[in-house]
Amino acid sequence: MVEITIRKRPRTEAVVTQRKFFKKTARGKVIKVRKYVEGMKEPTQLLDLLAAEGSNDIEPTKAVAGRQALYPDYISTPTLLAGVKSGDLHQGHFNANQYNYLEGSVSAPGFTKPILLIGRENMNRAVHSDVVVVEVFPESEWKAPADEVVDQDSTLKNDDAEDSGDEGDDEEDQFTRREKQVEDVKRTSEKQPTGRIVGVIKRNWRAYVCHIDSTSLTSSNATSLSQQTVFATPVSRLLPRIRLRTRQAPTLIGQKILVTIDRWDATSRYPEGHFVRALGKVESKEAEQESLLLEFEVPYRPFGKAILDCLPVEGDKWVVPPKSDASPEWRDRVDLRDLIICSIDPPNCQDIDDALHARHLPNGNIEAGVHIADVSHFVHPDNPMDSEAASRGTTVYLVDKRIDMLPSLLGTNLCSLRPYVERLAFSCIWSNLQEMTPDAEIVNVRFTKSVIASKAAFTYEEAQIRKDDPYVSDDSNELTVGIRLLNKLAQKLKAGRMAAGALNLASPEVKIHLDSSESSEPIDVEQKEMRETNSLVEEFMLLANISVATKIQETFPQTAVLRRHLPPPRTNFEKLQDILMKRKGLALDVSSSGALAASLDKCLDPSEPAFNTLVRIMATRCMLSAEYFCSGSVGRETFGHYGLASPIYTHFTSPIRRYADVLAHRQLSAAIGYTPLHATLHSKSHVERVLDVVNRRHRMAQMAGRASVEFYVGLALKNRNEKEKGQVREQAFVIRTFRNGLGVFVSKLGIEGLVMFKREIRFDADNYTITVPSSSAPDAGEVTISVFDKVTVNIEVEKDKNTQRGRVKMTLVDPVDSSSM
Repeated sequence: MVEITIRKRPRTEAVVTQRKFFKKTARGKVIKVRKYVEGMKEPTQLLDLLAAEGSNDIEPTKAVAGRQALYPDYISTPTLLAGVKSGDLHQGHFNANQYNYLEGSVSAPGFTKPILLIGRENMNRAVHSDVVVVEVFPESEWKAPADEVVDQDSTLKNDDAEDSGDEGDDEEDQFTRREKQVEDVKRTSEKQPTGRIVGVIKRNWRAYVCHIDSTSLTSSNATSLSQQTVFATPVSRLLPRIRLRTRQAPTLIGQKILVTIDRWDATSRYPEGHFVRALGKVESKEAEQESLLLEFEVPYRPFGKAILDCLPVEGDKWVVPPKSDASPEWRDRVDLRDLIICSIDPPNCQDIDDALHARHLPNGNIEAGVHIADVSHFVHPDNPMDSEAASRGTTVYLVDKRIDMLPSLLGTNLCSLRPYVERLAFSCIWSNLQEMTPDAEIVNVRFTKSVIASKAAFTYEEAQIRKDDPYVSDDSNELTVGIRLLNKLAQKLKAGRMAAGALNLASPEVKIHLDSSESSEPIDVEQKEMRETNSLVEEFMLLANISVATKIQETFPQTAVLRRHLPPPRTNFEKLQDILMKRKGLALDVSSSGALAASLDKCLDPSEPAFNTLVRIMATRCMLSAEYFCSGSVGRETFGHYGLASPIYTHFTSPIRRYADVLAHRQLSAAIGYTPLHATLHSKSHVERVLDVVNRRHRMAQMAGRASVEFYVGLALKNRNEKEKGQVREQAFVIRTFRNGLGVFVSKLGIEGLVMFKREIRFDADNYTITVPSSSAPDAGEVTISVFDKVTVNIEVEKDKNTQRGRVKMTLVDPVDSSSM
């Protein structure tokens, strides 16, 4: 309970006000915050901001009084820890199921598959990403995940927020029975470890972006100030509804709001929380953008004065000073301003981290170089700007804006390797007596601080055109010579990686065309085109990262900042292997990365060129995520990067937008004797703490970027719906079958969706098929649809009448019209 103690102080205006309100209280009397706020002139909004936790003086809802427990009590923390230590219990993160709110899972050491949790009682008040402890049932009680889509909003429709939790209520029994029916559904997949949550080690609760469910209001009178208990429905379908007591409910309908969970009692079906603030009207770009940043915990506050004071005092007038032995900028730097260096980036790139060059040497070999912005020259360890960059971890790229890790003066100006401007760089050069041979065999590499002057900034398309232009000879243009040399070497580098077992995976990437930078209205969506020049840049960035990783690990074996990609458990691929064999007669060998790569190359369908890409996308989802780590914290045998088939790897090439790269720069600088290593980078525990934050920020930034693309794809679809009168039709692949629907992937738009059937259909889980009537006529024939089939879907963006949330709705058009099913 939070309390205020009023003590005698000099008579400021605030104290006088307090004394007027508390004139009847004795000196030193303890006053509860809620009581104090209630005595203010307009307390309504402030009262909503007070947490539900500890509000014992508030009249309980009808559901609370005399309520029976719905969930088991948690085991005490000492008992939990002892159980985990002995191996009787298992600890891990709780993962909610996006398709079925009545199922979740926990990945724990010692199990090749996640521990399955079925039903509310067994999930026992866990919220997505909580660190929980699980008791695993005897193997005879293990089950398989359900093959059905179970939507929380539709299953719990018309649940009463005021009464939700009272077991004795008839309506509550109705919802309990409905959920039990879903839990007891026939399960046809292979069984996996099954258990229940017996305790929570750490709640990872935060503020969630929500909508008020309009059907949960008891009064919709906008002028009513009566307190109501309502449902706040989170934007994320991984989260449960939150019970919220507010006096502002009618005015919050149709708005996005921020809600914090305060508690989840064993007697309550739902967690309880409190209103934090309104974000704005649903579907307004401002509210949607801010809610996206909040949902993925992206720090977006403006850079403060203390941070900006770390920038060069010259501001945007700063330049590399004339070359001089007395200039600190030129100390031990190599002058590479005459080299024919260029950058190759996406269109409209402003934060240019990297540039490249290649040239023939007199001895017949080829020199190649990667030049990276020398961010560590401007960002010094342990100052306010460095601390802020460490906290942000990464730049976040949304469709219509960028949330920078560093102030724009650095990111888009002083550190950006713009053309025709002298810039400080950190260079990796394969040259001179340590050449890269014509067959791209790496003999040695030289690292040096440098000064460069890029001669051009190409887009991938412009570089490709220049490389392919038959009218530009190698003798007539040095830039073209450099690009062609780089491309030849990149092809050999890639061939070498692939021969070593590197994977060529895929992810759905689309490009959003905006009307203008001012309006940010999406006018079209198309798949990103990957060119040779994309691969050119990628190969040399990989080469530089691998080379730097080797150097810093040799020099600082206990604290080197590295990146690894662990081999996925073979069980991750079992479902995909089974689908490929049964639907296409194709085998997927996952015994090693090389075997997997070879198998993926053979996953071909002569009648469908896009099939191979689809399989690669599905295989990518079976992988574990790559992560940053401290070299002294794990065994040497786990350093490798599975996807790249490299024994060691780091990130060095993007220090403007990734904090891990800044740390790698500092370590490399110390490794070549340019600067001493700061004390914090000698501390293993410090590096571990920083990288924990960076890993989390990196994951959230990726999810925020994908969510931004999905939002703009939704806007583009909505515009097309209006123009084409709801007839937006696209081809899609079936990627999953359910007892009551299909999961489909629309490659052109890079989105997934569900096609749901209200009528009963025949589901064959073993063969990944569903069979539906070919029409709504009583004597109609049947159509069988299976995973990997190509179908045509109609796509609409509809607004949920309760939550006001826009969502994509898909129906089949071909091979059958599902609109009446």
